Amino acid sequence: MRKVMILSGAGLSAESGIRTFRDHDGLWEEYDVMKVCSAEGWEADRDLVTEFYNARRKDLADKEPNAAHRMLARLEAEYPGQILHLTQNVDDLLERAGCRELIHLHGTLTDLRCEECGAVFPVGYRSQSLEERCPECHSERVRHNVVMFGEPAPAYRHIYEAVAQSGLFVAIGTSGQVIDVVPLAREFERSILVNPKRERHITSFGDHEEYIDEAFTHFIQKKAGEASEELYGMIQGYLEG
Repeated sequence: MRKVMILSGAGLSAESGIRTFRDHDGLWEEYDVMKVCSAEGWEADRDLVTEFYNARRKDLADKEPNAAHRMLARLEAEYPGQILHLTQNVDDLLERAGCRELIHLHGTLTDLRCEECGAVFPVGYRSQSLEERCPECHSERVRHNVVMFGEPAPAYRHIYEAVAQSGLFVAIGTSGQVIDVVPLAREFERSILVNPKRERHITSFGDHEEYIDEAFTHFIQKKAGEASEELYGMIQGYLEG
């Protein structure tokens, strides 16, 4: 049975109005990423980090899945067991579109996590309150369920499992700056990149300029939603070929 590995990033949800750090009007302009998205920042100012994730939940509440989210849910429904989808995104728009077989590599914004017992429990779109307690062990040491810079990401093991099982690799809306997609693409004879612009890849070849798309066998230079039907056709062709 043919399988497809899909890795999605921030560009997947950008058309739904989810702001990214790297956009020209993105979160970089309002926040120092190392203060709100790193383990060091969390230890230095927990209130600031909690306030940041509270704001992200509030912003997510009125957002809706776009054409790309819906297309991926359609693929999953039509080809059960053949779509291995790993996302770097922490929003729930894929789930709201209908995705069920999904691995969140960096956690989930709509959950909280207990630092004492590790329990993960839903918070939805509301703010984490000062009185928040773990429903399992009743600890006060409760935090956002998002992996920060400087923390381990246990779900990354699923990347290697998906590579071993799949014959086609699809990367959607990722700059390759968090998870390097170039070596992943080179593991496959067939690979597709969907991104609206060409992204440079950091190499060890001195002044040699390399672009991420050069590692893929096919590059769709469009936004995720705009590319959704073209991408669907390519994946369908592979699965049924």
